[in-house]
Amino acid sequence: MKLAVPVVLAASVALLYGADDSDVQRLNRATEVLQEILQAPDKGIPQPLLDKSECVVVVPGVKKGAFIVGAKFGRGFFTCRKPGGGWSGPAGVRVEGGSVGFQIGVSETDVLMLVMNKHGAHRLLSSKFTLGGDASVAAGPVGRSATAETDAYMTAEILTYSRSRGVFAGLSLSGATLRQDLDTNTALYGRSLQNKEIVETNVPPPASAAGFLGLLNKYSSRK
Repeated sequence: MKLAVPVVLAASVALLYGADDSDVQRLNRATEVLQEILQAPDKGIPQPLLDKSECVVVVPGVKKGAFIVGAKFGRGFFTCRKPGGGWSGPAGVRVEGGSVGFQIGVSETDVLMLVMNKHGAHRLLSSKFTLGGDASVAAGPVGRSATAETDAYMTAEILTYSRSRGVFAGLSLSGATLRQDLDTNTALYGRSLQNKEIVETNVPPPASAAGFLGLLNKYSSRK
């Protein structure tokens, strides 16, 4: 009986980490998620918040599933604004978080985050940080005309959203950990790169990122 919990936990980890889609396919999926959210006529992100954001994180298909100890795991991408305009090449990121509870099965949710200031962007470029601990986080408002002038939205460094079964809403991700995904960076760029290198230097984005960056250039601008 002592082996029961370790065996269950091992099965849970294998289930969460056993992704078989390639990095380019995941980037394509992140692009689809971003496009559907940005093109939503009335239930999307308030435009002023999108225009103010320093970085955008998209994690398609965050998995939540376990048998005894719940867990969340996802792999996605983020890009930050470049000083001269436009967006940096995408950098790989892993989202990991834990919860305790009796859960059976696996559900998937698309996650989007807006990093709203330079301090939050600095945290994002570290090798690992915790939402709500190292950086303040709040569930973001939804709706193109939604007011963004509340204290929570104005002071939070990161606003978080989720989309599941077509429903887009603010999401609390406090306690989740974000860390750079060096394996994804190597696959996309052909060499080992830290996220900070991708965002803060003139590393040319891969051709596979054209759609992802094109959407942000089209829908988010600063006047």
